[in-house]
Amino acid sequence: MNTAEISTEFGDVDFPRLERSLRHPRTLFSILLSIGTGVATVIACVPLFSVLIMLVYRGGKKLSLALFTELPPTAFEEGGGFGNAIVGTIVIVSIAAAIAIPAGILTAVFLAEFGPQSKTASVARFCAKTLTGLPSILAGVFAYAAIVLATGGYSAPAGGVALALLMLPTVILTAEESMRMVPVKMKEAAIGMGCTPTQVAWKIVLPTALPGILTGVMLAVARAAGETAPLLFTALFSNYWIFEDGSSQVMEPTASLAVFIYNFSGMPFENQIEMAWAASLILVLMVLSINIVGQIISSRAKVS
Repeated sequence: MNTAEISTEFGDVDFPRLERSLRHPRTLFSILLSIGTGVATVIACVPLFSVLIMLVYRGGKKLSLALFTELPPTAFEEGGGFGNAIVGTIVIVSIAAAIAIPAGILTAVFLAEFGPQSKTASVARFCAKTLTGLPSILAGVFAYAAIVLATGGYSAPAGGVALALLMLPTVILTAEESMRMVPVKMKEAAIGMGCTPTQVAWKIVLPTALPGILTGVMLAVARAAGETAPLLFTALFSNYWIFEDGSSQVMEPTASLAVFIYNFSGMPFENQIEMAWAASLILVLMVLSINIVGQIISSRAKVS
């Protein structure tokens, strides 16, 4: 029905004009809001890109192969690197991930599938939400009392436990929410085919919720990789390699990029300050790479 037919049928009814025109207040208001949201988006991105540009400018000048292969320099020494801190960061975060990811996903399976309305689930959710606001330094104090004092020294596992405590609530809450988004019809179809609740969770819920779970894991890893305070209480720092001459020094103080940046950024020597900028750039690139890999895996999981 065209405009003429509508006018004939409804007589002198004054229909609103739907075409876009600056003479209409509605169109003008829409354009102003669109411009406002665009400006707000740009303003929100300014701090992020400012940090990235500064890191690339200050840290990129110091990048060289020696940074990845040499040990930290002493006070008046030129050159040097932070290869041991990179290895230490990977080891500590790997230990934390090995603790937090399985525990978090299994907890999320219980919360979403096996006992969503139980009192245990309510307590677990409350604890997870409380832990999201836990100051990172308190995680370090806990790991210090539970691991460092028990083992008699600072170590990479102690740092891993502290970081796992910070990763756990993010993994639990994001994994549970992802599992809740799985369509009920898929679960009912699996149950109708004779699957047990465990088979439904393992073969239906987890594969379907995998993209969301991976996103939560990547966020947790990114947070853990940049933490400094917990590692000051647990792993401390070391100027030596964690693996050297075929032996492992995992149960000894371990270097990490976050603590390396903290230590060197406050030194009055230009070489150390430049290395702190370079280490900051490497840490950001590591976190960015982890996020990119997670997004690729998530997109492939969605396609499959």
